[in-house]
Amino acid sequence: MDLISLPPCSRRLETGKMANSSSEHHQCAMGVTSGLSPTTTIKISTTYLKTPVKTDREILENSMLEDDPNSNTLPASADAMRSDASSSGSNGNGADGTKRPRWGPQHKGAQELAKLYSSGKRTQEIICVYICITLMLINLILILKHFRIERVSKVVVAAAFGILTADFGSGLVHWGADTWGSVDLPILGKNFLRPFREHHIDPTSITRHDFIETNGDNFMVALPILGKLAWNFFTRSNSEIQQEYVLSAYLFLCSIFIAMTNQIHKWSHTYWGLPRWVLFLQNHHIILPRRHHRIHHVAPHETYFCITTGWLNWPLEKIRFWSALEAVIETCTGHKPRADDFKWAQKRT
Repeated sequence: MDLISLPPCSRRLETGKMANSSSEHHQCAMGVTSGLSPTTTIKISTTYLKTPVKTDREILENSMLEDDPNSNTLPASADAMRSDASSSGSNGNGADGTKRPRWGPQHKGAQELAKLYSSGKRTQEIICVYICITLMLINLILILKHFRIERVSKVVVAAAFGILTADFGSGLVHWGADTWGSVDLPILGKNFLRPFREHHIDPTSITRHDFIETNGDNFMVALPILGKLAWNFFTRSNSEIQQEYVLSAYLFLCSIFIAMTNQIHKWSHTYWGLPRWVLFLQNHHIILPRRHHRIHHVAPHETYFCITTGWLNWPLEKIRFWSALEAVIETCTGHKPRADDFKWAQKRT
């Protein structure tokens, strides 16, 4: 099992409040490690952030544990955790031996949301996946056909910008769907906002989804880009294609990263059985690392929305991009951010 390795964090909305004392942090670390021995140490690294986002205590108490991501049978408070750990051998049970789930597949809200996944939605996802894969292959063949070796450096730059664009796009869509709207909205709610609500109260539900359910919506987003590229290749002259080749390479690579974003997201919640090449990409932060993404899963899920590579999470948090947008929208509309998300989280069995 990997050690938990997270940036040094403090509360975003209460700047100036730093993390707990080392002794308090040590107690908290021991209290929340359900299923681990009391001597297990949870390591907090200083890899990514220089500006704090969450306290170490918040991450340890409120985010999904790496050793028990599917059960999530922790009590709500650190004091209760420590009490239960001492009385029940750190097995995640209450003092009376009963399970005390906070989230996961047994959560009432998660169960209700899972039932809203319809056959019509499934059909849309299947169609989008197959059309998108077909267009990917067609465009790949055409991109390679028109490739010139002297353009290697420009294609590399195009790839980098494609990744950054996809990462920012993933953050913008993720933030919008997490923060605003309601599952009750016609068409949009049950079909596109529902998975975001389910994911926060049953974070590893995504690991139980097949390829179609995981990737259908992202493949749908990539379709217009891939369709336009294919149209350009078939309708333009060779000289026109060569003139716009770098732009075409950028759009193609961006669309690939967009299409694969939720698969990458799924891998960030998968703690066993990942291929070595995926682990390599995660460990070198080429795609979204598991440890890095845990910061988003600290309630109330208000930061680190970019989920393709996560490269833009720190700079966007540094300039308070998301909180500034939320403040503007709340001032203009009167709507509270994450109100619907909070409503579903409060449902109990």
